[in-house]
Amino acid sequence: MSYPGYPPQGGGYPPQPGAYPPQPGAYPPQPGAYPPQAGGYPQQPGGYPPQAGGYPPQAGGYPPQAGGYPPQPGGYPQAPPTGSWGGGPTGGYPSIGLDNLSNPGYNAGMASQTSAGMGGFPPNPSMFAQAPGGYPPAPQPGGYGAPLPNQQSYGLYPQPGGTMPQGMGYPGQPGQPMPGYPRAPSPNPPMAGYGGAPAPSQPMPGYGGAPAPMPAYPRVPSPNPSMPAYGGGGGAMPIAPPINRGFRGTIKDFPGADPLKDVEVLRKAMKGFGTDEQAIIDLLGSRSNKQRVPLPRAYKTSYGKDLIKDLHSELSGDFRKLVMATLKTPAEFDAYELNSAIKGAGTDEACLIEILSSRSNAEIKEINRIYKQEYKKTLENAISGDTSGHFRRLLISLAQGNRDERETVDISLAKQDAQALYAAGENKLGTDESKFNAILCARSKPHLRAVFLEYQHMCGRDIEKSIDREMSGDLESGMLAVVKCIKNTPAYFAERLYKAMRGAGTNDRTLIRIMVSRSEVDMLDIRQEYVKNYGKSLYTHISGDTSGDYKKLLLKLCGGSD
Repeated sequence: MSYPGYPPQGGGYPPQPGAYPPQPGAYPPQPGAYPPQAGGYPQQPGGYPPQAGGYPPQAGGYPPQAGGYPPQPGGYPQAPPTGSWGGGPTGGYPSIGLDNLSNPGYNAGMASQTSAGMGGFPPNPSMFAQAPGGYPPAPQPGGYGAPLPNQQSYGLYPQPGGTMPQGMGYPGQPGQPMPGYPRAPSPNPPMAGYGGAPAPSQPMPGYGGAPAPMPAYPRVPSPNPSMPAYGGGGGAMPIAPPINRGFRGTIKDFPGADPLKDVEVLRKAMKGFGTDEQAIIDLLGSRSNKQRVPLPRAYKTSYGKDLIKDLHSELSGDFRKLVMATLKTPAEFDAYELNSAIKGAGTDEACLIEILSSRSNAEIKEINRIYKQEYKKTLENAISGDTSGHFRRLLISLAQGNRDERETVDISLAKQDAQALYAAGENKLGTDESKFNAILCARSKPHLRAVFLEYQHMCGRDIEKSIDREMSGDLESGMLAVVKCIKNTPAYFAERLYKAMRGAGTNDRTLIRIMVSRSEVDMLDIRQEYVKNYGKSLYTHISGDTSGDYKKLLLKLCGGSD
């Protein structure tokens, strides 16, 4: 392998006399430099583990004594003098040149370790520049860590166009050899005179491809305090925390709402001949769930009557269903919807999957509790009695509310899961549904987003396409819904709303359920996805598809047009 700008010598690198001139004590080592003995690397007795005078060097070496790392007040750390190990040539090193690799944006912590270990190499501020608030740096479009268009941001893993080369891992990642210096791509731009380094599959002889691993080198504490060091064994890889974009619902707490005054308004609206629906819409459409839920009790306290019964007798049709839905807590409403989906002649499988795949563990546990209390049997028994086969197993797994909810992503585990899914589906005759079930129902959502991406890199096909080819019936639609909901929850709900309203007739049950249950969660995001994917706003579609008081209250929950 030759480097641009260097005459290729027989034997390659290290250069022969006449090539890149070694400074005394630089690389390749002169006698008396590091490694400390003639005979090169690996060291003979007198090398590592160190004898007196060997490695680690004493004062001034690594680990550095006072004035070294971790930095003492006043500096980070002094560059070793030229001629000592790490001192390097007097003019400083050129860039280490690992810049043409397809994995830009390697962690800043490693880069600063690199520069700290190379005495004469001045850290380039733009190289380690960080977004305010520390890690992660803003990803370049299509770069490492950038979300795909149309997709939620997930942790740090390469996007299409920046695939992670095979055989290259983070130091200390399980199952990854760590020859010499970790072969991570460098974020710094190439500096003239050194040229592109070899691809990671070809270690640089004598540099990264040194025969013996350098034990524990990358496991020093990370110099970047906001980011854990990468090399700490097989731990989880840190990922970008979810961006808190503030409140994404459309219904907020009404300032100064008083349940006793609110029930007075409702009583007036229903008293006498006829009903003032507009007053009911204005009141219920401007109160948050926790302000609406106490109204039945306050109504009974004030008037000794049942608000639900009164509303039931005064209202009718879908408007009545929508009003009733607004007066339940989220868990009560979900339990009611699950029960309605199970009982009766047919089962609304899509409703079961929608609720169970989109709720958090705590929400599912509360739904289970309320279901048992209201319907005198467990949700699991109800599901078992009404479904069968692998679809039943999928629902029961989701109904446990036992998904991993950690935010960290371990890339090596994501790769293993992607391989397991490939082996269970595309790569065998028949499909091992239980493997899909185990991974899709137990792993955390950020982790599964990484798995889906790795899967796409591995077999060149979306996980949805594979499920489509490998499964059928309720199981297929169930698995697809779980995948879509995990990939991008607002887009999943936008699709559900679109399908509820398109064509002749409207699936009002789905429309009511999503508008009520998401109005205080992510309705703004759902509206954005809707207009992006279907070319018209959710508000416009609801306006064209519904009518009367029902439409007015739905539009209140929608919150506005986009």
